[in-house]
Amino acid sequence: MKPVTAGLLVAALAAGLLGCPTLVSRSPDGVGSPTAAASAPAVTREQDSFRSVTGCEVATTRFAPSAPRTDAVVILAHGFLRDQQRMEGLALALAASGVTTHTLSFCNSRPWDGGHRANAADMRRLADRLGAPQVIYAGFSAGGLSALIAAGEDPKALGVLALDLVDDGDGLGAKTAAGLDRPLIGLTGEPAACNAQSNGLAVYAASRQARVTHILGARHCDFEAPTDWLCRSVCGADDEGAESRRGDIIRRSVAAVGDLLGLPAQASRWAQGGAVSVPGPTVAAPSPRSL
Repeated sequence: MKPVTAGLLVAALAAGLLGCPTLVSRSPDGVGSPTAAASAPAVTREQDSFRSVTGCEVATTRFAPSAPRTDAVVILAHGFLRDQQRMEGLALALAASGVTTHTLSFCNSRPWDGGHRANAADMRRLADRLGAPQVIYAGFSAGGLSALIAAGEDPKALGVLALDLVDDGDGLGAKTAAGLDRPLIGLTGEPAACNAQSNGLAVYAASRQARVTHILGARHCDFEAPTDWLCRSVCGADDEGAESRRGDIIRRSVAAVGDLLGLPAQASRWAQGGAVSVPGPTVAAPSPRSL
């Protein structure tokens, strides 16, 4: 599989040469305030690992709420050549809302090959290990593509949450979405090199049960919490609205998961956020700036 964008290849090479900086814990709203973190419901973390379908090691983290509201779990994937810590803000927020969430660090992606199918298989393998009766697969960028593939192959899947999803160069996501018989909820940013000029819109258009919300002004890095210098250097520096958008994305994501789970309070918040139905095969733009 060819790399999606030149920008992501630059990021991959930089990651390989320079490594990733130490990450800080973030509060569920993405701001990282000690006061906000202290006021959030108790969430415990447990690290683990398992063998990938290809034999490499997949690191995982379980974010468990003190009072779970459901037996279902969310399996949350990071973007291309990133790691699970980049999804920590959303994982904390989901757990604080009462939904057990598992993140994982893929081990099959390479700068020249995203390994999307193997990553999807590892998401399903994690779901099987957990023994959860129902699963929501979620992911950012290329992780959203792997989440989509995993959901299409898992009868326990309730649906998919995709954050600024990026399809591969062969349209794997659109082909998968066309056969998906479960809800596909997407949050999208502005078209740019790092999201392949919003090529995820074609994925949503191919789905029979897609709902899309466009986050006005959002850059690709806004969908990570926390993000870092590497993403910002390749995909654009944060502007003064970045933290506000990041918090909005997390809130909408939590509400979308609640909707998929049938949790009324969160379902209403998702509806107030302005979800838009996208009936395939016609591409329906969430806003004029999405094209």
